[in-house]
Amino acid sequence: MHKLGVIIISWCLWLPAQAKVAEYQLENGMQIVVLENHRAPVVAHQVWYRVGSNYEPGGLTGISHMLEHMMFKDTTTLKTGEFSKRVSQMGGEQNAFTSSDVTAYYQIIGKQHLEAVMALEADRMRNMIVKDDEFFKERDVVAEERRWRTDDKPGSILYEQFMAAAFVNSPQHSPTVGWMTDIQHYQPQDVRDWYQKWYAPNNAILVVVGDVEPKQVLALAQKYYGPLKPETIQPPKPQIEIPQVGERRITIKGATKEPSMIMGFHVPSLLTAEQPEEVYALSVLSSVLDGDDSARLTQLIRGSQVATSVGAGYDETSRLSTLFLFNGSPATGHTLKDLEASIWQAIQKLQDEPISASELERVLAQSEAQYVFHQDSLESQAMVLGSLVTKGLPADTFEHWIENLRKVTPTQVQAVAKKYFSPDVVTVGELLPNGQEAKAGANQITMGGSVH
Repeated sequence: MHKLGVIIISWCLWLPAQAKVAEYQLENGMQIVVLENHRAPVVAHQVWYRVGSNYEPGGLTGISHMLEHMMFKDTTTLKTGEFSKRVSQMGGEQNAFTSSDVTAYYQIIGKQHLEAVMALEADRMRNMIVKDDEFFKERDVVAEERRWRTDDKPGSILYEQFMAAAFVNSPQHSPTVGWMTDIQHYQPQDVRDWYQKWYAPNNAILVVVGDVEPKQVLALAQKYYGPLKPETIQPPKPQIEIPQVGERRITIKGATKEPSMIMGFHVPSLLTAEQPEEVYALSVLSSVLDGDDSARLTQLIRGSQVATSVGAGYDETSRLSTLFLFNGSPATGHTLKDLEASIWQAIQKLQDEPISASELERVLAQSEAQYVFHQDSLESQAMVLGSLVTKGLPADTFEHWIENLRKVTPTQVQAVAKKYFSPDVVTVGELLPNGQEAKAGANQITMGGSVH
């Protein structure tokens, strides 16, 4: 299966301004979201489930990702690998991914094959079979995936342990792929139970974008998804992260040529914010720091030459609380302490004086340019819709995104920098070389999700 790498749903993926999203709900509770785009006879078909690693109890971390793998095995009508084979015979592309909040399965096909892939996806929504021999083989595959994606990459170990330090008692403490000891102890019944509990039409969203008519999609959905029986869905109990009352710092060593670091601060998302305008101000702040060659952190590299790389950003649509992150590696002749001090200087400048009108306008112009650019990607449009609706945000969130960004003032950007960026609430993770020979991609950080 083609490995797409980590899928990150970025705020730079925009919906066409003129598009109208059609939304329906079947009697069994399944939601349907359709966006017409008649530029080419192609369709993106996606099924999203409201379940990911943030739903998992201790001892079963990564079970959502394990189930994702098993979804490409047997059903009551298909043998292992037959799903992928049929999509390939249609000339289509298909894959899946698991993240902290969702699991999604998707295909890009000619519009004439929409009914066929819908029948295939509906079949495995309720008719998957977990055979013990296939399960144990795939469990070994998942364990190996964890090794090459995380255990063999010091940068990924850094991120994983950084997150475990930043989130003490909430689900983000554990990685999406799962802890290795949990993976090694999965049993077939664990996956069967997880599938039965969460993979039901009333916990799923169908997203279709492309050369279609909404009523046509609705009719096909009623035919294939409509007969499927719903489940009684009991969402997990709230796990609210405890307040951070002082700096948290971890240091690890690994086979890497150069040191690197991550800094993070707890900030709200659109789903957790008491004041949504703060989210838009933080988004502007992120672009001021890191967005293009004129961004402040980019200028920091060119000006002081203290770093070979440095960046910043955060996920505005996280279902639970989230982090505003900084990361980077120091240049030769400089230390992590030097780099951290430079980042704090950039933060202090944001806190001491409002950003300029020209900086704000640059961020807005950049966002609007990206809005237009991404109109041509059916997959991006579907990913944005699916991510929003599955997490409980309105489908038209992006239609109003630039409008809300334009309401942000320099004073608001300064205010959120003062409110959320403090030495008393920072988490810092440091990676130092251990003297062993570094492998290719040792400093690469894998974060955000796992793909099939």
